Amino acid sequence: MKLGVMNPVLYSMSLEKAVEYISKLGVQTIEIGVGGYPGKTHVDAKEYLDNPSKINELQELLRKNNIEISALSCHGNPVHPDKSVAKKYHDDFIDAILLAEKLQVDTIIGFSGCPGDSEHSRLPNWVTCSWPNDYLEVLDYQWNKVLIPYWKQTSAFAQQHGVSKIAFEMHPGFCVYNPSSLLRLREAVGNIIGANFDPSHLFWQGIEPAQAIKALKGAIYHFHAKDTKIDKANTAVNGVLDTGSYTDLSERSWVFRTVGYGNDYSVWKGIISALKVAGYDGAISIEHEDALMSPREGLEKAISFLKEVIIYESAGEAWWV
Repeated sequence: MKLGVMNPVLYSMSLEKAVEYISKLGVQTIEIGVGGYPGKTHVDAKEYLDNPSKINELQELLRKNNIEISALSCHGNPVHPDKSVAKKYHDDFIDAILLAEKLQVDTIIGFSGCPGDSEHSRLPNWVTCSWPNDYLEVLDYQWNKVLIPYWKQTSAFAQQHGVSKIAFEMHPGFCVYNPSSLLRLREAVGNIIGANFDPSHLFWQGIEPAQAIKALKGAIYHFHAKDTKIDKANTAVNGVLDTGSYTDLSERSWVFRTVGYGNDYSVWKGIISALKVAGYDGAISIEHEDALMSPREGLEKAISFLKEVIIYESAGEAWWV
């Protein structure tokens, strides 16, 4: 495994300064946002595609600092019911694929997206229950008329351009939000679809990450290191579905935290060990979204914590048997 960072936490720095900074901290990989929600502050895929010299400069910067690209990130909603919004996210995703081809990166990270409830919708509609039966009709439309056809077509394009892994973050609000929905889309579209496994979105749903990792063996293509702290008192009253502001920390049922501040070493060691058992040996990419810590403090604490739990080397043969 390799210690990595998702770059939006570093947007206050230039790309050059950011890469030098994480290299000095012992980071080995970087996950680069090139469009969609992660933004284009460091790398705008379209600009790089139009200017090959910028691609060479990026590769040289990373080589000089011993940093590898673990993936390109382009989270968005390319199946948004508003066609103009969908096109923006779709175009960003296509540009991400084309840039990945130039950079010889085989993994793109994103969201599955969420359509509306019909072709006449204006906004997405995330279904969270199966009754009344209207919701089953919505799901049938979303999956069979929109989601599966879109990702079949986009996955075919990705494969034509050297991208073999589209890693979806299982995120509530989108059609793929847990292991069963991830595996459903993977079965329908093909093995190019896998997970960007982010425990933070699973913790608050009541999912045990180590068990989910077992269920997704062979389908985990990337990993986000982000934690969640569940407020047991608030959850006891209002449950885990929470539409309150992320900044209203005392009232929320749960909040995102830097790794180690939501769950302790034993939980994270169990997650890393489960990844190893499942055959995942890629980047452990820190995503910092902790409202209680500055980007620098949160990132450096996460790096220090993860250095204690990541399993860097192969075990080799069982020498003691």
